[in-house]
Amino acid sequence: MSLFAEQWQAIPLPDAQLRLLPHWLAPDEADALFEELQRSIAWEVHRIRIFGREVDSPRLSCWIGDADATYVYSRTRFEPHPWTEALASLRWRVQQACGARFNSVLANLYRDGRDAMGWHSDDEAELGPRPVIASVSLGAERRFCLRPRAKGAGKREVRGLELPHGSLLCMAGDMQRHYQHSLPRTSAAVGPRINLTFRWIESSVDARR
Repeated sequence: MSLFAEQWQAIPLPDAQLRLLPHWLAPDEADALFEELQRSIAWEVHRIRIFGREVDSPRLSCWIGDADATYVYSRTRFEPHPWTEALASLRWRVQQACGARFNSVLANLYRDGRDAMGWHSDDEAELGPRPVIASVSLGAERRFCLRPRAKGAGKREVRGLELPHGSLLCMAGDMQRHYQHSLPRTSAAVGPRINLTFRWIESSVDARR
């Protein structure tokens, strides 16, 4: 399968750039990568701060990247694990597809429908004002939700996207400035899912959150 045989699908979203390649990886390649990453990544439970207290994150994670790609999230400083061979190869391909550079990736393992990601924007200072974030999904298909950050006078409209096994989603422009995203829990019987979000970390930023 050619890397660029599939055309990007633009997802209409005011004041943001969002595009999707639903079948970026061939099924057999996506299967092999999923199994390799489950086995080779040093999965761990990250501690995050919610409403002023520290709790275990409801998923397994691993921060991976270049030696200087230190990341501060929820007042916790993460030093990167070194690139695995599979992730280093995938990084090059994601860069070619998205036309952007990445020096790090956050790997998340959702073990079943009870694992989730709450509403947030990837707007940390290290990411810069208009970050390009590329998201590769492997394993069980889950619903990726989006909503405007501005609360306004009424209820914020929530939009959902299904992210298939082997898909590539690219978020850019003012996406993180104007929108939040989440991966909600589901009561459906779903298997494990791995999500890889490739980013560029500005190493000169001193974030003290």
